[in-house]
Formats: sequence, C-alpha cells, structure tokens
Amino acid sequence: MRTEIIYEDHDLLIIRKPAGLATQTAKVGQNDVVSELKTYLARKEKRAGKSAGTVYLGVIHRLDQPVEGLLVFAKTKETAAKLTSQLCSGEDGNTLNKQYLAVVCGKPSETERELVDYLKKTSDARAQVVDEAGGNAQKAVLHYEVLRTLTVSDLFTAEGKDAVQDIANRAVSLVKIVIETGRFHQIRAQMSHAGLPLLGDSKYGNETSMEISAKLGVRTVALCAKELSFVHPVTHRELAFSCKPQGRIFQSFE
Repeated sequence: MRTEIIYEDHDLLIIRKPAGLATQTAKVGQNDVVSELKTYLARKEKRAGKSAGTVYLGVIHRLDQPVEGLLVFAKTKETAAKLTSQLCSGEDGNTLNKQYLAVVCGKPSETERELVDYLKKTSDARAQVVDEAGGNAQKAVLHYEVLRTLTVSDLFTAEGKDAVQDIANRAVSLVKIVIETGRFHQIRAQMSHAGLPLLGDSKYGNETSMEISAKLGVRTVALCAKELSFVHPVTHRELAFSCKPQGRIFQSFE
C-alpha cells in the first residue's frame, strides 16, 4: 500500500498521500488512496470476524494527483458530516485547517500577501482565473508567506553550475500557503496567475518555470499539504499533524 497511515481511531484516519497517487479516480485499473484504504479496512473487518460490507470511508477533502501530503478520512457517516462542517463553515469555531509548502518560480515582491481571485473550471479540467461576473466563477482566497529565496545556481554544486549558466540567476522561493477556500486546483492556478507558478507544474507553469524544473529534475508539482489540524468531532480533542515533504527540491531549502 502506497498510502501511509499516520493516525487511526474508531472514527477517522489521517494519511499521507504520496505524489503521483490519485485521491480518488473512476479510471479503470488505476489505483487510488480510497481503494487502498477501503481494502485495508475490509481486511481489518474480516480479521475481526465482521462483514467487509460494513466498511465506510468518507472523503472529506482531496489533493491533486501530483501533490503529496496529509488528508483526513471519516470511518462513519456521522464523523464525515461533522468534519465536512468544520471544513466548510467552521462550525462552533472549530475549523479544519490546512497548511501547504510550495516551491515557486520567482521571488515575490512582498514577503506576505493575500490573493483573491475568481476561478472557473474549464472543459479541459483547468482552473481559469476570470472576472467576478464571469459565469459560474467561485471566489478563491489564499495567503502566502515567503520562507526563503534561492537562485538556481545556489542549488547546484560547482561542477554542475555550467549546465545552468543561462538560468543561474533565476530565483526560486519556498513559500508557506494557507487557503481560506477549497477550490479546484486553487493553489496552482492562483500562484501561476500571480506570476509565481509552482515548479514541476506542467498544467499551470510557464516556459521559464518548466525550464527550471527540467534543469532541477523536478518532475511533479512542488506542493505538499504539510500540516493538518482540527477538533476531533467525537472526542472534541484538538488534533494536529505534520509531515516532511518528500520532494527533493524541498530538501534544497533545509
């Protein structure tokens, strides 16, 4: 099983999704997190002498297939409803909070910034930034903070610098991102629209970001859902989890 279980109790599961594995897919023959977890839970039920038909798995939120990081799943319908309420409305002040790390092409002009856009999903499965009055557009809000900026040259040894002479002084930045809304491809689309495309993102990247990604060997979207916190819907305890990004580009900023 590629999915890593970080925490489990009677009501929920916290997992770490690797980059490249879909959260959930309808494609025949393609594995996903949901399938792996349902198989895992069914085997547990069988060992306990219960019917595998009793397995329930509630999908609370998702990560794009190229993205790595933390997700929470519910093991009961009641838990799913309460977690979804936290995610959507912050019921009783208890909000399901997510924090991301990303490596972007460029150096932001501001150390911290709020991005407010309107996104519309296109027929070719992209998130397009449009005017507020643009049809079925949804408001998308995120906040980012620049943690560190390096040049491409900084990421190579002396022996390897010759291979990147043409882009040696281009900047790449490690940023922390918090989203207020959970829109389709929100982080990738908004950061690209702000002139800061994520490395490794062939869908929303530009010529420069893709050239840098190729030279640095970044083959998947440089985005990790690093932290997850919420109030347990049954025990009411505050829970917080974090993981270390596995993408090699993140290690360059340590």
